[in-house]
Amino acid sequence: MTSFAPDSIVLNRKLPLWYQVSQSLRASILGRSPQDPLRLPTEEQLAGHYGVSVLTMRQALKELEDEGLITRHRRRGTFIEPDALRGAPVRLLGSVDAIVAQQSGMVTELLDHGSAPVPPELAEYFPESGEVATYHRLRSEEKTGEPTNHARNYVRPELAARFDPADLVRRPMTKVLRDIVRADISRITDTVEARLADPETARLLQVPLLSPILHYTGVTYDGDGRVLDVAVIHYRGDRFSFTVTLDAT
Repeated sequence: MTSFAPDSIVLNRKLPLWYQVSQSLRASILGRSPQDPLRLPTEEQLAGHYGVSVLTMRQALKELEDEGLITRHRRRGTFIEPDALRGAPVRLLGSVDAIVAQQSGMVTELLDHGSAPVPPELAEYFPESGEVATYHRLRSEEKTGEPTNHARNYVRPELAARFDPADLVRRPMTKVLRDIVRADISRITDTVEARLADPETARLLQVPLLSPILHYTGVTYDGDGRVLDVAVIHYRGDRFSFTVTLDAT
């Protein structure tokens, strides 16, 4: 039986290995194609794929099992749960794969894309650019079709020229930049604040005007400190949560 093939990652030794592996595998599962196999490779095969011990791999799989993304059967193997809940909270410990996992797992509709002048509120991020490539997407729950968020991405034009807008229907922007564009992603800064739904957001997310929403801004930087992408996302207040863990050491 053919097994599902997860993406590869470069591990950061400053973060828990089991966490990085679980988030990478989570992103792969949520971003899979419908025709992809549901059976996962064995613990030993996955451990070899990620370059970690079997004990580390077992802890990563337990995290996904507790979340309901996989089921494990003695002697039969480990399987992706096709009807798993997509909107489970994500614990952000500082890895790019956590951001990818946060953005994955929804049905995505590309509403529009093109070029536009840099918005005044984002001018500080693109001091050398007069224009940016823009992408507007609506994400919905796979099972219910209920909209959960709409996102606008503002990307450096030279990077946008290196991928097809259709890539954004299946992949989060962070994954496109990392895996297709091969951009050097050094860090991502997230800001989340409470706001009230404006007319466009209320219409797209099917919520009352001025109802509470979460306004998310994610700024992606390369190793030279240049901004690659700014994501502005409006989430329904009842469909998004995350926890940030800070290591005191």
